[in-house]
Amino acid sequence: MLTLLLNLQQNFLILMNGLEYSKHLVQSDLAVAVKKMELRFGVYHSMYEWFNPLYIQDRNNDFKTQRFVAEKTMPELLELVNDYKPEVIWSDGDWEADYTYWNSTNFLSWLYNDSPVKETVVVNDRWGRGIPCKHGDFYTCSDRYNPGKLLEHKWENCMTIDKDSWGYRRTASLKDYLTTHELIKELAETVSCGGNLLMNIGPTADGRIIPIFEERLIEMGEWLQVNGEAIYESHPWKSQEDSSTSGVWYTQRDGNVYGIVLFWPKQELLYLHDPLPSNKTVITLLGYPESLSWKSNDKGLQIVFPSMSEAPGKFAWVIKMTSLTKNKMKARRKV
Repeated sequence: MLTLLLNLQQNFLILMNGLEYSKHLVQSDLAVAVKKMELRFGVYHSMYEWFNPLYIQDRNNDFKTQRFVAEKTMPELLELVNDYKPEVIWSDGDWEADYTYWNSTNFLSWLYNDSPVKETVVVNDRWGRGIPCKHGDFYTCSDRYNPGKLLEHKWENCMTIDKDSWGYRRTASLKDYLTTHELIKELAETVSCGGNLLMNIGPTADGRIIPIFEERLIEMGEWLQVNGEAIYESHPWKSQEDSSTSGVWYTQRDGNVYGIVLFWPKQELLYLHDPLPSNKTVITLLGYPESLSWKSNDKGLQIVFPSMSEAPGKFAWVIKMTSLTKNKMKARRKV
C-alpha cells in the first residue's frame, strides 16, 4: 500500500501561478487526485504545536486545562476525517501529555464507530505519552524503529534519508545521507520482519526536492521495478535473516520464497542454511532470464550466480525459490 502523508498544520495560503489557494482547496485536490490513482490517501497530524499560545497555556497549567485540544486539535481532526476521508491517520507530537489530555479515546471511538471512514481507516500508536508501541493498528514505537525480528503486531519503520533530520538541511554533507544500498537494506530488514517502511525526505522552503533525494528515490524505484515481487503483497517467512549467511533476508508470496541478498556472493556461490529444496524446486534471480543451478546437502543449499556483469541492477539482488519443503532432505543436485 502506498500512502501519501499530508501534514495539516495551521491555516496557510499557497501562491500558485499568481493565484491564491487555501489549504482546503489544496488538500481536497490532493485527496481526489490520490484516490483517482487508486492509492490510499493518508494524513499526518501533529497533536501539538510548539508555539501555539493555547498549548503553552495548557502546558503551564500542567495539562489540567484543555483549551488547545478543544479549540484546535479536535476540530482539526474532525475536519480532516469528515472533509477528506483519509484511510490512514498518522498521529504525532503527543509525547508531552497523556492520552486523557488529548482526548484520544473519545476521538478514536468516534473514528472507528461513527466516522465516514470507520470501515477502512487505520491509525498509528502516537496518541499520548506512554501509548506508543502499546496501542494502535500499527506500531511506530520510536523514529527509525527496526527490531530486526518478527513481531506479532503490525509495525512501521519511519525513517529519513537524511540521518539526522526530517527536514531539509542546507548544512548537510554527503556523509549525512543514507546510501541507496543502506536504504534497500533497511527495506529488506523491515519487510522481512513484517513491517512497513516510511521513508521521509525534506523538501526545500520553496518545495523543491534536492538532487540527492531525487537520486535516492529514482534508484529505489528502479530497484523495485526489478525486485518488487519480493516486496509488494509479501509476507514474512518462517526465517527472517538466514541463520548461517548474514545479509540475506527472506519474504514469501504466493507460495514462493524470496531471498534478498545484500551482497554479491564470492566466486558467484551463495550458501544458505534455511531453505530446504525439493525435487521440484526452481531457483531464479529476479530480472535474469535463466534459472540458477543449485545443489543441496546436510550443510545447506549452494546456489550458483551468473557473472556480475550479466546480473540485473545493483545494490542488492533477489533469488526466487519455488516448491520448497519443510522437511530435511538427502543430498542431491539440481542443474
